[in-house]
Amino acid sequence: MQWQYRETVLTLCTMAFFATMVARMAISPIVPSITSEFGVSNTVLGFALTGLWASYFLTQYPSGVLADRFGERSVILVSVGGTVVASLSLAVSPSVGAFSLAIVFLGTTTGLHYSVATSLLTRTHDNVGTAIGLHSTGGPIAGLLTPVVVAWIAVRYGWRVGISIGALVAIVVFVGFAWKVQPTPPRHPDQSFKALFDYKMIRDVLTRPSISFTVCIAVASEFVWQSTASFLPTFLIEHHALSTTLAGVGFGGYFLIHGIGQIAVGRLSDLYTRDQLIICCMISGIAGFLMLVFGSGYASLITGIILVGIGMSWISAVLPRFMDNLSTTEQGAGFGLVRTVYGLLGASGSVSVGIVADAISWGAAFGLLTMPLSLVLGAVILNYLTGSRY
Repeated sequence: MQWQYRETVLTLCTMAFFATMVARMAISPIVPSITSEFGVSNTVLGFALTGLWASYFLTQYPSGVLADRFGERSVILVSVGGTVVASLSLAVSPSVGAFSLAIVFLGTTTGLHYSVATSLLTRTHDNVGTAIGLHSTGGPIAGLLTPVVVAWIAVRYGWRVGISIGALVAIVVFVGFAWKVQPTPPRHPDQSFKALFDYKMIRDVLTRPSISFTVCIAVASEFVWQSTASFLPTFLIEHHALSTTLAGVGFGGYFLIHGIGQIAVGRLSDLYTRDQLIICCMISGIAGFLMLVFGSGYASLITGIILVGIGMSWISAVLPRFMDNLSTTEQGAGFGLVRTVYGLLGASGSVSVGIVADAISWGAAFGLLTMPLSLVLGAVILNYLTGSRY
């Protein structure tokens, strides 16, 4: 089969997502080193990580608006270029205050990518669920490689050198994307920014029953995803007494399963129904967290990590669920809008886990994560049994 331009777009969008995720994932494996150097608690760093995810999702809607105005290619280049600057700022931060500002800036720049890339892929691909699933693997691949590499570098050269790997990867991807991806025509090149931030469109999208129901699903699921991405290595170190390197390997294994799971869930959501796949992901996630909290020994840890990795692949069924209920003209700003809403509401996951871990234990903090997954499971089953009204 001859290589087509749409495959080039998908490959480079995935690489761009990989680069932005490397920069974010480089933080999690070295949380204990950062808290030790700055002399702060898990709660304080949890607030900083919540700032990362909140700023990441806060830019989702503006990114869609900017893409509608200037084209997707330009926005993605700004995102990847900004990731370089933000990663270097983290590496040279002299205090926890400066580090927190840099981490919020990192969230802002990396947040410009995902919604815009999804909109671009929707333009170029017919099988949207499959394309989104493949694009989303950029994150799990970064999660697979980054913890091991960063932990190895940090042990030998310090956490600042380890965290700067995000800048190196982003520079390479920036050059490739600028070289191979053609400029994309904006959807609304002559429309004013005021018109693009249309209150009527915002109201119509968010009050649509199918969209508001999916937002609720995504809020609870994102709460758990962000908590896992922020603190799984620390949980493995503190609750199961693993070394930093071994915890990094476990975190990488989680993202390996997560990447495979996203491809499978995206593909299956095109063949079956989105809700059936969401139900399967929730069941897997609940079982996985219970095994991680109450199990002991490597067999339980490996099984728990596999199940959680599958469970956190919900995104490949939930995001196409949004796209199914958005018109072609809404898939830029509209998709960015729902990403911002559910991401901001779910961003409290990191600080919540940090607070519970400091106040009670890491076991209690990760056991907490079964609750939002259970709520989603019950809601989607009820909707499915009543004829999928939403």
